Parts: sequence; C-alpha cells; structure tokens
Amino acid sequence: MLLPLHIFEPRYRAMVTDALARDRRIGMIQPRAAGNPPPLFDIGCVGRITDVEALPDGRFDIVLEGLARFRLLRELDVATPFRQIEAELEAPGEAEALAPVERAAIESESRRFADAQGYAVDWEAVSRLDDESLINGIAQIAPFDPASKQALLEAATLSERARLIVQLMAFFGRHDEDSGTLQ
Repeated sequence: MLLPLHIFEPRYRAMVTDALARDRRIGMIQPRAAGNPPPLFDIGCVGRITDVEALPDGRFDIVLEGLARFRLLRELDVATPFRQIEAELEAPGEAEALAPVERAAIESESRRFADAQGYAVDWEAVSRLDDESLINGIAQIAPFDPASKQALLEAATLSERARLIVQLMAFFGRHDEDSGTLQ
C-alpha cells in the first residue's frame, strides 16, 4: 500500500534526510505504551520512499510504499535524533486468495460499516480490487484504534486479517439506536 506522510518533527525530518542519502527505506513501528522513550511493539513495517517533496522550511511531503513486515530484534544505542533498531524482515509469503464466503463477508460488512459512518464509496471499483488490496486498503483507512491496527498488522494470513477486519467493522460500526452515538 502507499501512505502519504507530512514530515514536520525535527527527528523525523532527520530520519527522512538520512533515508534519502541511503536506500530510501524507513521502518514504522508503534509504541506499546507510554514512556521516555516508549517501548515498541515487536512487529512493524518497512517502506520505501517513492516520492518526496522537500519544502523550503525543512519539512517533507513523502509517499511511503509498504514493502514488508519486520520483527524487532533490539534497539540500537545511537546518537541520531531518531530511534534505530535491528530487525528481521519477514519473507514475502505466497499470494493468498480469500474463499468466496470470506470475500462476501468483507464486502457485506464493509457496506454496512461505510453506510453507518456516512462514507461515500465507489462499490464498483471496490469489487474490482484483488483480495489483498481490499483487505490492506480497509486496514489502512478504517478509523480503528492503534491496538486494532497493530492486531491487523500482526495477523499472520490474509484470511486471519479479513476475519479480524469483519469483527472490527462490526464492533466499531455499531450505533446505539436511541442516542445515535457510536458504541
């Protein structure tokens, strides 16, 4: 998937500058809890900067293309303003396809979720997506909390990720009929 990012914090500006001078790859990993520095989850994603616009004040607008998941092995003791880790890249898996019943469940729950959220969706375009693009696209754009996003990232298979997305859309898309609030 492609992820557009606006880079404005000094430590991340330094990281992008460093990545552009090297192999254009950066890793993204969520903090597990509060702390200084906060502990990190074990699984993250490495991406390659495919497009960059350097702004006059030192900020960047970049597009990051996801390449692979990685497992954190250890954090390095470095002098850079950004954190660095040693990680093991996950080998790319075989292309997966969902069973027709899984695909139907995803599409059905996606429609209910989008309707409940008031999203306008081109369902014809959605129907043309391959299974992996559909699942990863929903995982990327759905307004799930960080813990849910992390669980999706850690799902081992496309089917596992699809089942989790259906559960999350059902949970996050429920409305209280009396108050009209999201539950």
